[in-house]
Amino acid sequence: MRDLGYQIAGDSKVYTMNKTWIWTAAAVCALALASYVLYRVLSPVPLPEAILYGSGHIEGTEIRVSSETIGRVLENRMQEGRPVTTGDLLLRLDDSELKIRQALAEAELTAIRDGIDALQAELSIWRHHTRTATSDYERFRELSQSGTATPQQLGQAEDRLKEAEGQVKVLQAKLTESDARLLAAQQSLRLVKLEREKTEITAPADGVLLVKGIETGELATPQTAVAVLVDLSRLKLKLYIVEQQIGKIRLGNQARVRINAFPSRYFLGKVVRIDQRAQFTPRDIHLPEERARMVFGVELALDNPDGLLKPGMPADAWIRWSDDQAWPQTLEVPR
Repeated sequence: MRDLGYQIAGDSKVYTMNKTWIWTAAAVCALALASYVLYRVLSPVPLPEAILYGSGHIEGTEIRVSSETIGRVLENRMQEGRPVTTGDLLLRLDDSELKIRQALAEAELTAIRDGIDALQAELSIWRHHTRTATSDYERFRELSQSGTATPQQLGQAEDRLKEAEGQVKVLQAKLTESDARLLAAQQSLRLVKLEREKTEITAPADGVLLVKGIETGELATPQTAVAVLVDLSRLKLKLYIVEQQIGKIRLGNQARVRINAFPSRYFLGKVVRIDQRAQFTPRDIHLPEERARMVFGVELALDNPDGLLKPGMPADAWIRWSDDQAWPQTLEVPR
């Protein structure tokens, strides 16, 4: 009886162990199945063959604004991030010295013009004297030939004519000199006005003020940029494509771009430049093995009608190198 009891107990223990193994195996299988399903669900959908992926940072065409003259800033209207249009005033420099120079130039110009007016009036008088002296000389010469006028009277008439003609020549020379001085004074005044215009620094193009480089009271010089503008309507994105794929891309290929700030929106772009020389992948690419590959730079021009894209933003991009390929509803980043 005791042996029978031991046998029954042993059989029960074996049965319990088998049952435990069965449940463990079932749990492992279930976990493996769940992991596979989860992997399939979470795995990104492979990109179509005619679409290539790349990433980079958005860049803009920066315009560095500098002063053309030296001056202290009296008025500063710059505000970083503010849109500006061509001709908008950014800075006004101190022009008090130039105002004095302009006043002196204008006074000199007025004096020269008054002198010219006086010379012209005097010249008009002496030209009248010349005509009168010429008439008198001709009359006395005729009278002298007939014996009515004496040689002394003819000589006096000739002297008066020569004096009048000499005065006309002197005045004409003075007028020529005064005209030259007038032209020089006009150019001097024009130069001063141009210098004053340079004290108002304006936006050379439409864009957004990216950097405010000077404050009110500081000294502006031609060697230092006072502002940096960026044209948000002409942004670009530089990608790097491996040499095995670069032959598929052509200028004008359509692209779609996505940024972290708007993960559900795609911005349009197109290929506008393909580098003709290979290089190693830039250092800002994360994986070392990717940095060791030879790549070609590809530049995309981006549409930014709402101004949402900003320089420096990281972006993912997909290039469709075949028009026969339809764009998928969603684009995934390859892993």
